[in-house]
Amino acid sequence: MIPVTTFAGKRIAVFGLGRSGLVAAQALAEGGAQVVVYDDDEKSVARAKAAGLTAQDLRASDWSSLAALVLAPGVPLTHPRPHWSVLLARQTGVEIIGDIELFCRERAAVMARCPLVAVTGTNGKSTTTALIAHLLKSAGRDAQLGGNIGVPVLALAPFAPGRIYVLEVSSYQIDLAPSLRPSVGVLLNVTEDHLDRHGTIENYAAIKERLAARIESGGTAVVGIDDEWTRAAARRIADAGRRVECVSVRSPLGEGLYAENSRIMRAGKGRSELLADLAGIASLRGLHNAQNAGCAIAAALALGLDIAEVRKGLATFPGLAHRMQPIARWGRVLFVNDSKATNADSAARALSSFQDIFWIAGGRPKTGGITSLAGYFPRIRKAYLIGEAAEEFARTLDGKVACEISVTLERAVAAAARDAEASTAAEPVVLLSPACASFDQYPNFEVRGQAFVDAVMAMPGIDHLDVSR
Repeated sequence: MIPVTTFAGKRIAVFGLGRSGLVAAQALAEGGAQVVVYDDDEKSVARAKAAGLTAQDLRASDWSSLAALVLAPGVPLTHPRPHWSVLLARQTGVEIIGDIELFCRERAAVMARCPLVAVTGTNGKSTTTALIAHLLKSAGRDAQLGGNIGVPVLALAPFAPGRIYVLEVSSYQIDLAPSLRPSVGVLLNVTEDHLDRHGTIENYAAIKERLAARIESGGTAVVGIDDEWTRAAARRIADAGRRVECVSVRSPLGEGLYAENSRIMRAGKGRSELLADLAGIASLRGLHNAQNAGCAIAAALALGLDIAEVRKGLATFPGLAHRMQPIARWGRVLFVNDSKATNADSAARALSSFQDIFWIAGGRPKTGGITSLAGYFPRIRKAYLIGEAAEEFARTLDGKVACEISVTLERAVAAAARDAEASTAAEPVVLLSPACASFDQYPNFEVRGQAFVDAVMAMPGIDHLDVSR
């Protein structure tokens, strides 16, 4: 744990007692702050008390004595309406920050030159963050991996010489981290998402851009430039005098990194050189992973790795669970868990990576549904629809893709496996890539993905692949 000493002797409130909130409260207390915690959920408050923290209903608290409110990223800051704790903080002039901000202030106070990599984007940020950390570790560096990827930032090992922090940072977390100044800031892409929390795509894109635009002096912004929002961001960051490494998987660049089939190239000074070839690396299959890899390579090189170290790390990258994760084979049939695909743009990345697809989709729909995926419909042999989106998706697919409403994931797996087994394709793929949030049937995408894995593994004759990835 990283003790937060920058609020020593001060009274500070923590609202939102999920894992990151609890760790933030404990890190503040360990650093000498007077911490009071609260949550709208009574069970969360009870867990905090059991952990030795002081809980108090903040609606009855003396806000004039508070130095700051540490807000969990899942608590609404602006949209659809500010949470009551946010309103109380604003009324009394109390600063509102998050756990990433606590980390940044402690870094500035304790070891300001400790390298920090921060990664954001609508899609691919978890894989890219994990890949950067893997490249560093495989090259013998001390890399700490955390943030939005699952390990709260303050639960990481304390600052030490030579230690590098690699953080996945969501738009919610950026909004609560005004002093975030990474050594390397990675902005992968921006597509429509989380508008219920940010109001407009313009607001959402501006928050994402902030992470790369505010790199520390001498730092590097790595920006994927294959959408209008990130292209404009890269121009603005460069115009501000910051170092920008552009990455594209759509077209060659005169300067920067780009994909040429499975090869990652670097252009500059009138010439191009091969950095790495992703062919045969199963965990980096697909055009979207070429973008992830290109940005990770750019970040690793900016941190001082040489290309031989990068190539070695790429070859041994295991990938992440629930992100286009091959889990099993049943004869010729391959089962792929892409439960992390919670919107259409993310699902497109999986659909573009396979040819003969038996697609399990649905859940709680996002704005726009799956209409944007029409270009991938010819790859889909049949769709098996679950959850709240089933009827809507069936109407979109009508006359274009054969489909059935399975309702539950277990029924969808059984039906898709049956039909895939009868396929004459060389490698039929049963793909869970829902293009939806999970909250209608599961508490999160991880639980949904594990339910898919369990349903597949329960089938007789299944050849298990490495599901620990």
